[in-house]
Amino acid sequence: MGGHRVTASGWTRPAQQPPAPAPEAPVTGEPQVFEYAPLRLVPRAERGEHLNAGVLVYSRATGFLAARTRLDENRLAALDPDADVEGVRAALHAVQAVCRGGAVAGPAAGDDAGRRFRWLVAPRSALVRPGPVHTGLTRSPQAELDHLLDLLVP
Repeated sequence: MGGHRVTASGWTRPAQQPPAPAPEAPVTGEPQVFEYAPLRLVPRAERGEHLNAGVLVYSRATGFLAARTRLDENRLAALDPDADVEGVRAALHAVQAVCRGGAVAGPAAGDDAGRRFRWLVAPRSALVRPGPVHTGLTRSPQAELDHLLDLLVP
């Protein structure tokens, strides 16, 4: 995957196109366990401030793994006026690419959805950090993804 490196996060920049929409997960008759984590931006670690910029959702039962992001550039600038907005966008797009798997996922391309989720939610000191992992029950992981984005990301 030839691309530019994003200095603040270490993510490889994907192609400069918007990410594909999250895959549709099958709607199940019985509620299934799912896991989710917010994606946080921490532009200045020494200050301990963050803002939510997305959410990851994983359902082992359905094999669903997806991320949705929403970047509020004004809030980011309020925390760090010198933040690399394009670098942040590239890092958020890279998270979505890893969720989708395949060639765009880079080294994680051959991993199953569960391994990619665990890698994405592992603690790291980077600009884009996962928040704590939570669980719930759902019949539709896609609907949860949409709901959580609206709930957690202003």
